[in-house]
Amino acid sequence: MTDWYADGLSFGCTRCGNCCKGAPGMVRASDAEVLALAEHLELDEHAFRDEYTHRLGSGGTTLRERSGGACVFWREEAGCVVYSVRPRQCRTWPFWKANLASERHWAEAAKGCPGIGQGERVDAAEIRERSAADGTSGKVPEL
Repeated sequence: MTDWYADGLSFGCTRCGNCCKGAPGMVRASDAEVLALAEHLELDEHAFRDEYTHRLGSGGTTLRERSGGACVFWREEAGCVVYSVRPRQCRTWPFWKANLASERHWAEAAKGCPGIGQGERVDAAEIRERSAADGTSGKVPEL
């Protein structure tokens, strides 16, 4: 079966922060990502986990959110304050399995992301590689 995005898709991050704030969500972080974030903030791992993460019942780790759904590391005046070490889930946006499930899912994601359809064209092979390791749960929402 051919991917609907076989000719590639365009995306250019505008750093608008829409994917970092707004509706509540979950940003998963691996142990290695937690360690990188802690080191970036010059905190020991335990202190970082206590202040900035939440443990899931499944054993996974997510970053905390501030009231209103914004990521704990999003600042209106500065954007993502851990951008250089942001988790894989953030790095692979918008090429998540959920957004690539159909053209309709992609169009829905584009409603909140001004970078979708802009910028550099990413080829299908690269899209498949990014989505395979997108860092999300992989659940596809019903539209």
